[in-house]
Amino acid sequence: MNTNASLWRDVLVLFGLTGWALALPSYGNEFVVSMALTCLMYVALSTSWGFFCGSSRYLSLATSAFFGLGAYTTAMNLDTMAWASAIALGAGIAAAVAVVMGLAVLHLRGTYFAVLTFGMAELIRHAISYYEKSVHGTVGRVLTTVPEMSTIYHTVLLLAVVTVALSIWLRRTRFGLALLGIGGDEQRAQTLGVNTRWVKVAGFALTAAVAGGVGAAMAVRWTYIDPHTAFNPFIGFQTVLIALIGGAMTLWGPLIAAIVFSILAETLRLQAPQIYMMTLGLLLILSVLYLPGGLASMRWQTFQDWYRDMRQWYKDTRYEWSGDKARDKQRAKERRIVGL
Repeated sequence: MNTNASLWRDVLVLFGLTGWALALPSYGNEFVVSMALTCLMYVALSTSWGFFCGSSRYLSLATSAFFGLGAYTTAMNLDTMAWASAIALGAGIAAAVAVVMGLAVLHLRGTYFAVLTFGMAELIRHAISYYEKSVHGTVGRVLTTVPEMSTIYHTVLLLAVVTVALSIWLRRTRFGLALLGIGGDEQRAQTLGVNTRWVKVAGFALTAAVAGGVGAAMAVRWTYIDPHTAFNPFIGFQTVLIALIGGAMTLWGPLIAAIVFSILAETLRLQAPQIYMMTLGLLLILSVLYLPGGLASMRWQTFQDWYRDMRQWYKDTRYEWSGDKARDKQRAKERRIVGL
């Protein structure tokens, strides 16, 4: 499929999904809308994370920090600021922090980068906690001005649609190709004239801006905001899991995985949280071992390959457990002795 055809296909799919999401509140109950809201949140977070981290191969664990900064921005300013302005300010603050953080740590890769981003996220969380306790004498804030549920839903939907649309567009630009080049071979990308330092910082800031905007919009879902809720590391870890299982380097993989995980979260997490966490781990293990490209890479040929591998495994296991393998080895050994 050529570039123009794939572009129109992606745009039409996004248009169809957006129409379905817009119509959902008109026929869905409150539980369905709440589940869809969580799904849209993770669509935006995992799509933006996958665009930068999937392309550049930098494993960032700072999503919860950017999400929390956006949430606290809304909690602190919503009484005196318009809803759209609070969302934009949350995204801007998260992006500014990401620029500073990126300039400090984006020269590292692999485990070092992942550990440092997680450490900085925890540092921001503890700094906010210290500020709240020392300045305001409390550990959180009560949100007195909260928009209607429909406003929150349509805001998060807009953020998710804009994030996917940006991913569709940026993947076809020189910026997206530069990130792919950095992920493939950063030194070769530098020799080809790519300013890898600023490309990485810009991609990292874009991911942070999306997380900050989503956090600012989702903050009003809770009536009380504290650092443990806003900077919950589970949000960051689940974003990474969704992107990896869906296919971090693909466009639609994170969206598919976000839908699957949202359904699992609402059906299992409240009633059986241990089973939910075990399911997350199992899906990640199976994805890494048997589906490295994520759910988006699944084709009919994938199932055929799995079936062929299972049949071969069954034959080999039966051959060994029946004792035929040991007998054949013994006969081969006897033949060699006779031949000598």
